[in-house]
Amino acid sequence: MTRKKTHKEKKSMPSAAKKLRVVHNNEPEAPPAPLPQVRAEELRLLEALLFASREPIDEATLGRHLPNGVNLKDALARLKDEYATRGVTLVKIGRKWTFRTADDLSWLLTNQTIETRKLSRAAIETLAIVAYHQPVTRAEIEEIRGVVTATGTLDVLLKTGWIRPRGRRKAPGRPITYGTTEDFLSHFGLEEVAALPGLDELKGAGMLEGNLPAGFAVPVPSDDTSLRDDEDPLEPGDLDFGLAPRSDGGDS
Repeated sequence: MTRKKTHKEKKSMPSAAKKLRVVHNNEPEAPPAPLPQVRAEELRLLEALLFASREPIDEATLGRHLPNGVNLKDALARLKDEYATRGVTLVKIGRKWTFRTADDLSWLLTNQTIETRKLSRAAIETLAIVAYHQPVTRAEIEEIRGVVTATGTLDVLLKTGWIRPRGRRKAPGRPITYGTTEDFLSHFGLEEVAALPGLDELKGAGMLEGNLPAGFAVPVPSDDTSLRDDEDPLEPGDLDFGLAPRSDGGDS
């Protein structure tokens, strides 16, 4: 036989349930889910442009796609910091920017069948002269080296893509002037030619002797692509002839 609850028992039940609810509400709540971090729109735009391009992009082109008032150099610096520890990094080559495989992971993409070819001493000396003294003609290279440059030396450097004909010197014979390329910067890991070692660094590396001639100096290199006052622009067909310096010693 079921016993009926008394009035006093009925009245106490809501109070007990309320106490249970209070105890439940006092339990520690789960921490809220972190809000997704809002990323600057300019960084997303730069990232998209650089990933979509097969070639490095100059700053002027990048800047045209950013909202008004955005500091391009600051945005590139922030994007570079973001990728500093990732599998790809943002690098500057000359006056252009691109994504490259991180240095410590480059071995993953190395083709083991690549044949390594060493440059001759003459080619290395010629490349160094072009890098430090550009724009420079073949005759000026020979004057600095103190020996006649072999016909094939400049050919080898031109085929590697590390040097290029720039223009023609405003001088008798109008010899071709040479300078370095973006491929040169990319191969040697340089942002600009000005990053090449100076006199003190070359001495410290043991590449220069201590008893140098009085007044000896290493020029500060510049890879400014604009023609100098003593240079004329190349004409149609100059590139074809410029790739094969004449054996008679002339550049024209």
